[in-house]
Amino acid sequence: MIIKIPGMLSTSQFFLLLSLGRAALGVVISISVSVPENAPKIAPNLVSFSIEQDRWTDYVGTTSRNQFFFNTLDNLGALTGQPPKLRIGADSQDRTIFDSSVRFSEATFPAFTNTTPYPEAHEVVVGDGYYQAAQYLPSNTHVIWGLNLGRNNLSATFLSAKSIAKVFSSSTMKRRGIVLEALEIGNEADFYGANGYRNSSWNIAQYATEWEAFATNVSAAAGLSDKSFTQFWGGAFALSSHSSTLKFSPQGIFAQNMLSTAPGKLIKTISQHRYSGSFCQGSGGLLQDLMTKSTIRGNLTVFNPDIAAVREKGLDYVLGETSSYACHGAPGVSNVGGAALWTLDYALFASQIGISRVFFHQGIGYKYSLVQPATLTRSPIDGSTLATPLRPHIQPQYYGAIIAAEAIGRSGSTRAVELTVNDSRIAGYAFYEGSYLKRAILINAQAFFTATTTERPIVHVNLKISGSAAPTTMQVKRLFVPHADDTAGLTWGSQTYETSDGRRWS
Repeated sequence: MIIKIPGMLSTSQFFLLLSLGRAALGVVISISVSVPENAPKIAPNLVSFSIEQDRWTDYVGTTSRNQFFFNTLDNLGALTGQPPKLRIGADSQDRTIFDSSVRFSEATFPAFTNTTPYPEAHEVVVGDGYYQAAQYLPSNTHVIWGLNLGRNNLSATFLSAKSIAKVFSSSTMKRRGIVLEALEIGNEADFYGANGYRNSSWNIAQYATEWEAFATNVSAAAGLSDKSFTQFWGGAFALSSHSSTLKFSPQGIFAQNMLSTAPGKLIKTISQHRYSGSFCQGSGGLLQDLMTKSTIRGNLTVFNPDIAAVREKGLDYVLGETSSYACHGAPGVSNVGGAALWTLDYALFASQIGISRVFFHQGIGYKYSLVQPATLTRSPIDGSTLATPLRPHIQPQYYGAIIAAEAIGRSGSTRAVELTVNDSRIAGYAFYEGSYLKRAILINAQAFFTATTTERPIVHVNLKISGSAAPTTMQVKRLFVPHADDTAGLTWGSQTYETSDGRRWS
């Protein structure tokens, strides 16, 4: 729920997400009216998107805008004043080559399976129009574009970078404020030795050498310099050794002196990929395990050494690709109501440990996508032919993004702090504008399933708001989730985004 609290100084809001429920009588939560000194500033577009590159134009459109996808981005931008950032890349970025004779893109796909109904493309050939399609994004969108390192084809990557730079320097892009924030060379290069892109002895020293060669040429093609707005993302590793050995990690990047090279000096952000589990072999996880407070924190705090090392270098640290279960999500876990609460708590907790943005991965037909922007003719669950095509729609995780955006608000300087809650299922966050409390969120992650035969339990929370000019009244807004394993029927403050155009409806 969101709770709005008219106070002497300003209107405060509390978003209380208590819809999954359990008996937890007497949980006391203290909130300070004044901003704590340790409350970090939280980015308006904390929740951002990573998009699988092979079907990029299905998201934005080719000769005209995909209005549904635009609306879902615009909804978030309207709440915070800044649209989500978009990283376009992932597995298929290392299968993408440029051909000026191609208008938009031509992709070849492997056969689908029950486990992977919508696989990534084997190969993607793109032309200028593929990159120009970014013109259909909301104004002032920042884009990070992934380039191919995996195929070790320097000429193809050079041509892609040149095309990208040409597109983003066009008058259309400049007029709409759509900017190329960074280029990312290679996706999950730490896996190259296992996936066949390199031999089994591949290590970070070899990676650093290759990255420098590619980045030097990409810098020339795209006009990158210490004076350009566009810089590099570094890393984009699937895993981390958390140490400065010959294994892959931010510390390993620094030990190889990558930041001392001419292109390495243009690395301003280190990106890490993270999934909470895997569905690659078709074995799913437990929804309650995904949502559990301790699991979320354990899956993120493992990167504390990396975050500290990156911040010490004065660089930004992001989760450049993340979601619930790798290989497009697990059915009944990634695509259901409980995942909305996981998304919210995961993103907000990330902001507390030095992760500036969380890029939730999206793909056509992926079970964990917040937004499905294209009509599907096969089931995203098992690949079976659908009697009625599935029109563009949002999925439950999208509500997590909406709530985070509304809690952060439009000030551009919001600070947030996790609240101390002595309960293994309940999490809370307070949001401050200026020096004063503006909003708060409470999350109950105890799952209530469709198969549950008992009455939905009630959570009792005692809020203690301390400090001078503490508010005396509040307004409450609630996320209603019928059941944790429902795929639809959620409402936020009695309003739904499950509409034909992706806009809110009461």
